[in-house]
Amino acid sequence: MREVGAFEAKNKFSQLLDQVEHGEEIVITRRGKAVAKIVSTEPGFDREKARRAVAGILEMSKGLSLGGLDIKDLINEGRP
Repeated sequence: MREVGAFEAKNKFSQLLDQVEHGEEIVITRRGKAVAKIVSTEPGFDREKARRAVAGILEMSKGLSLGGLDIKDLINEGRP
């Protein structure tokens, strides 16, 4: 989460909206104190959910093998 002073937020509002549109959350401060938060109205990218998904995939892949095949051979078979 990014913090931006009120003066900077006023001058760069359009850029801040672009960042929020891409999932960033912006906290607006006045004299160092948080006074507002800009967040997307659409559900954004949930970094923690993505981390849990990756952890689950890695856990499921433990103990899996290619059955004696070599990854380089499999890649080469896919090339024309």
